[in-house]
Amino acid sequence: MVPVEGAFAGFSVDDIAAAEAFYAGVLGLDAHIGEMGIMEIRFPGGGHAIAYPKPNHQPAGFTVLNLVVADIDEAVSELNAAGVVTKIYTDPDFGTDGRGISRGSGGPDIAWFRDPAGNILSVIVDG
Repeated sequence: MVPVEGAFAGFSVDDIAAAEAFYAGVLGLDAHIGEMGIMEIRFPGGGHAIAYPKPNHQPAGFTVLNLVVADIDEAVSELNAAGVVTKIYTDPDFGTDGRGISRGSGGPDIAWFRDPAGNILSVIVDG
């Protein structure tokens, strides 16, 4: 067995300054660019991820980060007020409403959106 002492996730972006402005300014997370131009994102309650600049970045075709919220409607309203589009899935299988929120479709309430690099994120009610 590998003696793992911790873990963190990472994903690429095409513009690290735009990513920092989005993750810190729009999402309100503790995000800052550090050594080697890599952005560290610290999450409430612990844990972190990194975003690294990649000139030939291709957005992930899957959700790279889920942000747990207590109230999905409030979270989507805040995102929309900041100009973030939450209606990115229209497939009936996701059961999304007019605001892009999937409610009780075999899982928790969730809404997806994209960061400035096109990566897919979500706000999700856990529990």
